[in-house]
Amino acid sequence: MKIMMSAGETSGDVHGAGLALEMKRILPDVELFGFGGNLMKESGVRLVRNCKDYSVMGVVEVLKNLRRILRLLDDLTEVIRTERPDLLVLIDYPDFNWRLAKRAKKFGVKILSYIPPSAWAWRKGRAKSCAAIADVFVAIFPFELPVYQAAGAKIFFLGNPLVDTVKPTMSAVEARKFFGVDEAIRVVLLLPGSRRQEIKLLLPPMLAAVKILASTRAIKFFLPVADSVDRNDLRRQIDAAGVDVTLVDSARRYDLMSVADSAMATSGTVVLEAALLNLPCVVLYKMAPLNFFIGKLLVDIKFFSLPNILADEKILTELLQDEVTPENISAEILKLLDNRSSVVAKLQSACAKLGEPGATARVAKKILDTANGDNS
Repeated sequence: MKIMMSAGETSGDVHGAGLALEMKRILPDVELFGFGGNLMKESGVRLVRNCKDYSVMGVVEVLKNLRRILRLLDDLTEVIRTERPDLLVLIDYPDFNWRLAKRAKKFGVKILSYIPPSAWAWRKGRAKSCAAIADVFVAIFPFELPVYQAAGAKIFFLGNPLVDTVKPTMSAVEARKFFGVDEAIRVVLLLPGSRRQEIKLLLPPMLAAVKILASTRAIKFFLPVADSVDRNDLRRQIDAAGVDVTLVDSARRYDLMSVADSAMATSGTVVLEAALLNLPCVVLYKMAPLNFFIGKLLVDIKFFSLPNILADEKILTELLQDEVTPENISAEILKLLDNRSSVVAKLQSACAKLGEPGATARVAKKILDTANGDNS
């Protein structure tokens, strides 16, 4: 059995790696190959291109890199033509992956969409067009199902893999000792994302907020660094801001989150990871002005952070675009530090909607069944 996977960013690489391990466990001789990152490679996926070389965000940045992206699309199409996989698994990364899916369909390749486009939030018509291309959809949030079901898609919610993977490796006592913080010191994390554009837009106001907070409380600040991020560049920015922020390996982020008191975080999966570890965040979202203008025309949602969407209420403060200022960030962090327990209780209720443990194994089985011709 040959299965091609396509995951175009850090979070997709994480999901793809987990699925690869489970598929290899269930069917050891399955051949896995495609577009992904280092984690997928380490989990047994033969990479034909590495996604860390194509990390861009937003309309403007995509346009600047359009030639490289189109060349990538052509290269992966040629891989599909020559390899003829039994199944193409799309992992998130919708604007690219669905172009690839259309080409794969012409070769008669079956398609499974894992983490399908967010049609519940914007461009609801995508659900119908995607349903005409993919054979099976697997969502990681229960609120994604209705719009796809209405479009006639065969879609499943099998739980969320973060329920299994977001676990610290140390006890709280061990983690505090490892990171050099005692219980008298508050711990605040900076989580600016892994994309270059996110870091460019969000890290400067975060660092300015650190300067304000450091003058008011005894706080130790940490920033977990993803593999795809230039650590030296982060250090230069931190030093230029004149603040004390400790960089740690992203592999230790769950241990760090488990003992942190609050975080300032870019909107995305990391906010949900934090919620699963009882870590409340001030959620930030900022884009280039043109991207934001386009987004306002297309997006119709009450909240943009996943815990708030799951709960259908404002648990976490969300700062959008011009609201992302050092003063706002620092003020909201202080509120979290003073009212942490009530926020954590609501986060726990929201996370209960993510389903039972074992999601990745269930999705891996669904992928193998689909590749074998069982779409039920």
